[in-house]
Amino acid sequence: MYLACALTSDASLQSPFTTSWRAAMVPEENFPSLAKLMSFPMKQTTLSFFLPLALSLALAACSSNPYAATNKEYKKKAKAYAKTLRATPVTNPGEDSLMQGDHWVGTTNFNMRKPNYVVIHHTAQNSTEQTLKTFTLPRTQVSAHYVIGRDGKVYHMLSDYLRAWHGGSGKWGNNTDLNSSSIGIELDNNGYEPFAEEQINSLLQVLAILKKTHGIPAANFIGHSDIAPSRKVDPNPTFPWKKLADAGFGIWYDEEAVRNSVFESVIPLFQDSAAAATDSTAMPVPIAVPTATVAVDTIPATFQPKDALRIIGYDVQNLDAATKAFKLHFIQKEVNGILTDDDKKVLYHLYKKSL
Repeated sequence: MYLACALTSDASLQSPFTTSWRAAMVPEENFPSLAKLMSFPMKQTTLSFFLPLALSLALAACSSNPYAATNKEYKKKAKAYAKTLRATPVTNPGEDSLMQGDHWVGTTNFNMRKPNYVVIHHTAQNSTEQTLKTFTLPRTQVSAHYVIGRDGKVYHMLSDYLRAWHGGSGKWGNNTDLNSSSIGIELDNNGYEPFAEEQINSLLQVLAILKKTHGIPAANFIGHSDIAPSRKVDPNPTFPWKKLADAGFGIWYDEEAVRNSVFESVIPLFQDSAAAATDSTAMPVPIAVPTATVAVDTIPATFQPKDALRIIGYDVQNLDAATKAFKLHFIQKEVNGILTDDDKKVLYHLYKKSL
């Protein structure tokens, strides 16, 4: 039985104090006294006495967690996984064909596996409530560990030690199962709008907790488009990746070093200096005297952008998609499959950081 959050008049009963309850989403076990109160006929005087109490309990039911039912399902599934972890002796399917030891011996030295990546998404939905609903419907088959609203409210939906279904098919470096090694964070955003300041502030707090708790390397804070460049474009180009990197979450490039980078010139293997000396039309070339010392980083002629993207972590099987994902994260303008000279300078410095 479920109890209602709204009262409706019952035409079959003539007393103005008599009401009927419609089934709603509040489980009976949460309010047993109210359920019993509604389970048998009562006289008008009794109803007039108990009605205020019933109304107050109903209001309390209405203000309770609307996700009580799905929370119960979460606990049920977590309990089932805990039972699996407690099972001894430890076995896998097919182990009965192995030559077993004389006794089962369980080690005393172990702890929980820890996530080693954080993958940041935008929801591409219109509200936090819509996303919470999506992540609590079994048919959607999608979830995340955290959802952060535009208002900065944080919903921690799944234990960091359990596997959320947020990354889908993807790859980063040699890792082809990011769901098993990462924490997924969804930011309430329709996919086009800038990210709210309150939201980013909360995100930075969550990332600080995760980095400290799990020891996640700075380079392992990445975006959904990074791991699935052929399928995904989130978070959108307005996401403040540099701000995160400055706080220790993700990598970025030294902008001054990029500005002072030059490409290695191709120098001719041989020049006839005698012929050049007899050329009376040759004009002397003025020599520029530097007025200040500037550290110049020369990008070698052998630099290969495809190899650089791969070493950073991108799946370059679809080079055009990998290039777009790189520009979405680090350039954040003219997101296409073409690398300009300035883009190549940024790529070169990120490549060197990733070696």
